[in-house]
Amino acid sequence: MKKAAILLVLLATFSVTYSQQKKAGQQPPNIIYIMSDDHGYQAISAYGYGLNETPNIDRLAKEGALFTTACVTNSLCAPSRAVMLTGKHSFINGKVDNVSHFDWNQDNFPKLLQKAGYQTAMVGKIHMDGLPQGFDYSAVLPDQGDYYNPDFIINGVKQQIHGHVTEITTDLTLKWLKERDKTKPFCLLYHQKAPHRPWQPTERYYKEYTKKTFKEPGSLFDDYKGRGTAAKAAEMNILKDMNWADDDKIKPAILNELGLRSLIKWDTLSYNRSLGRMDAAQRAAWDAVYDPINEDFRKRYPTMSEKDLMHWRYQRYLQDYLGTVASVDDGVGEVLDYLDKNGLAENTIVIYTSDQGFYMGEHGWFDKRFMYEESLKTPLLIRYPKEIKAGTKINSMVQNLDFAPTFLDYAGAKIPADMQGQSFRKLIAGKTAKWRDAVYYTYYEYPSIHMVKRHYGIRTSRYKLMHFYYDIDEWELYDLQKDPQEMHNLYNDPSYSKVRKDMHRKLDKLRKKYRDSDANDQKYIKNYLSTLKK
Repeated sequence: MKKAAILLVLLATFSVTYSQQKKAGQQPPNIIYIMSDDHGYQAISAYGYGLNETPNIDRLAKEGALFTTACVTNSLCAPSRAVMLTGKHSFINGKVDNVSHFDWNQDNFPKLLQKAGYQTAMVGKIHMDGLPQGFDYSAVLPDQGDYYNPDFIINGVKQQIHGHVTEITTDLTLKWLKERDKTKPFCLLYHQKAPHRPWQPTERYYKEYTKKTFKEPGSLFDDYKGRGTAAKAAEMNILKDMNWADDDKIKPAILNELGLRSLIKWDTLSYNRSLGRMDAAQRAAWDAVYDPINEDFRKRYPTMSEKDLMHWRYQRYLQDYLGTVASVDDGVGEVLDYLDKNGLAENTIVIYTSDQGFYMGEHGWFDKRFMYEESLKTPLLIRYPKEIKAGTKINSMVQNLDFAPTFLDYAGAKIPADMQGQSFRKLIAGKTAKWRDAVYYTYYEYPSIHMVKRHYGIRTSRYKLMHFYYDIDEWELYDLQKDPQEMHNLYNDPSYSKVRKDMHRKLDKLRKKYRDSDANDQKYIKNYLSTLKK
């Protein structure tokens, strides 16, 4: 009996040890999800547009995969983040615009990863009301956040931190990585404010980038003749609608002298408030660079034509925008270096994306919101050495709707049946050829800043169909193969009648699949207007 008891103990010990070894050998991957704000794919050098260099972000493409047709479901900051967290369209998760409430009590993928044994953290911008749920640690910016000496809400406690927001967000991220529980897999959401408007770079980069000149897009002077009412009515033209103070960094006193009073009341208020956050040394360094730009503009403005002004404003925009991108790229490099130095690179999935695309002068625009390509598509690069072959390129249409189920798939956690996205794990590993043939899009925030009209639509590999509604009823159809810049609406072209009919059929099918309807549109119109009245 004694020998038998000893044998049973030995067998039990062996069984436990074997189980532990097996579990260790199948350690779930760590996940670092990096999201910047308003970072157009044109401003990542791996995409080949030649505007700037992003060597650290490019590493993810060289050592992993680059997606050429990653799309969002709603090209607006907060709704995009809600879709990313929940794996559900805006009209299902309830966050359809920047003013509506987001219900943190609903399921999200970090909550599900916590249940699967992960430790979770969120650092940076989330742009949604309420304390984030699903995170063991959170250090988030209130609302849009500030570039200089920003406030952070760290585990519910607000504090101001001295420095530049991009560098602080990276520092807080690295601090959490160093102090985390190293016995557990982790999921870290590392979310930068940059390059969101008003594009205030660090001292190093505004000194460098204000000296640069950037190539203009061919459609900078687009007159919108080939489009409908929505493109003509939008207020996102660099020449006509960009702010002079907050965006171009022209001092209010000079604007008054030149008679350039801003059409938007909050322009100079925001400019004074944001620069007012700087300490004396920060402001002195800033003025040393931007004062000469102001003085040069003051002298030149009286003789400048509208065309000259557009050229000037485009360069000012790109200088500051790309200057903020440079710091984002630096931060990615710091995080990748940490993974390398600590032996974590092999078993860590690193994703880089933005909450949506952005216009960098295409069609004369800045901002996003439309379902046109530059704002519909978002950068997406992912590295996971264990499964993803270096230099992979994916042309299939994925969406931010797919992030949540993909992360859960990699973690070995159950994907809830009510999530509307699809895991692209097998797609990226080249283990399946089956994938969606169309993506569905919605946009709700109108009337509002930039005045982009409400619309929904679908995109296939070749065509795009959009319906603009609420105060108009107009359809647009584009052949992306023949007209990649979307300059000519073909909806009423008789030669595309068959395509139009087929696209309508696909649209109806997707609206039914995702449970969207005109009733949803009316509900959210009513909710939005009642919120504005408050």
